[in-house]
Amino acid sequence: MKKVRWGILSTAKIAREKVIPAMQTGAYCDIVAIASRNKEQAQETAKKLGIPVVYGSYEELLNDQNIDAVYIPLPNHLHVEWTLKAIQAGKHVLCEKPIALSGEQAAQLLQATQQHPTIKVMEAFMYRFHPQWVQAKMLVDDGRIGQLKTIHSFFSYYNADPNNIRNQKDLGGGGMMDIGCYCVSLARLLFNSEPVRVLGHVTIDPVLQTDTMTSGILEFSAGTATFTCSTQLMPYQRVQILGAEGRIEMEIPFNAPPNQVIRLWLHTKEGAEEMKFDPVDQYTLQGDLFSLAVLNNTPVPTPLQDAVNNMKVIEKVLNAGLSSL
Repeated sequence: MKKVRWGILSTAKIAREKVIPAMQTGAYCDIVAIASRNKEQAQETAKKLGIPVVYGSYEELLNDQNIDAVYIPLPNHLHVEWTLKAIQAGKHVLCEKPIALSGEQAAQLLQATQQHPTIKVMEAFMYRFHPQWVQAKMLVDDGRIGQLKTIHSFFSYYNADPNNIRNQKDLGGGGMMDIGCYCVSLARLLFNSEPVRVLGHVTIDPVLQTDTMTSGILEFSAGTATFTCSTQLMPYQRVQILGAEGRIEMEIPFNAPPNQVIRLWLHTKEGAEEMKFDPVDQYTLQGDLFSLAVLNNTPVPTPLQDAVNNMKVIEKVLNAGLSSL
C-alpha cells in the first residue's frame, strides 16, 4: 500500500504526544523525518517515536527529496512563513490551526497556493474528522432537529504560565486563537454559511496581554451561534445544537480521547437517543484523509478558503470585543 512520506517541522508537544503517534498508526502515513532548531531535542524525539531521519533545521528537512508532505505544529506566528517555504519546496502542507494571525495573512497564503495548484494545503482542524462530528453534521443536514436555529459552544482550560506559547501575545497566543477558533469553525460548519454580523466581549490579562476569556455572538441569516472560550477557567467543553424540533448535545466535542467511547445525545419530541462512537483517533483520521488527497490528487477535505473565512471571523470577534474596552 502506497503511503505519503511525512516530515515534521518542530518537536512541539502536540506533535510529540498527539499527532505523530496517531499518524504513525495511519494506513497512508509514513513519518520519515523530524526537524528542530535544537537537533538534540529532535534526536530525542526521533528515538522515542522511531523516526528514522533527524534534521537540525527546518530548511534541511524541506530540501529532503524523500519527503512528500510536512506537518507544521510551530507557534502560530510562524504558520504562514513556513507553510509558504514548504510550498516553495514542493511539499504538501498540513498546518496547525489557526492558519494565520489575521484574515489578510490567510488570504495571502491562499493566493500563494493558487500559484502552486498541485500542492495540497490544509488547516489541521482535527475535530471535523471524528465520527461524532460527521454524525452531528448529518443530523442537522437531514433535518432531524428541524431548522437549525442556534448553537452554543463552550471551551476552557486553566493555564496562566507566562512561558507557555499560548500565553505569549507576540507568538499569536490567547484564547481565541487557541480554542475560540473551534467555536467559530463549528458554527460555520453547521450553518454552512458565513456570519453576517458578529459581537464580541474580550477580557485581557493585565500581565500577559492576551485574551483570557472571550465571548461571541455570530449572527447567520438562519440563526445565531454563541460561545465562550477561556484560558483561565475550570477545564470544560460542550456543544449544544438547537433546532425548532430537536437538540443535539455533544459531550466531548473537541479533543475526544482516542481510547474512550464518545457520546452525543439527540433530543426530539420522541424522546432522547444516545449515540455512541467507538474509540478512534481523530488525528489518525485527519492524517489519512489528507494523505489520500495527496495520493489520489483529489481536493483536501477542508479547502484553504475555509481557513481564510474562519480567520476573518476570529478577527472580527476580537476587534469587536477590543473596541468596547
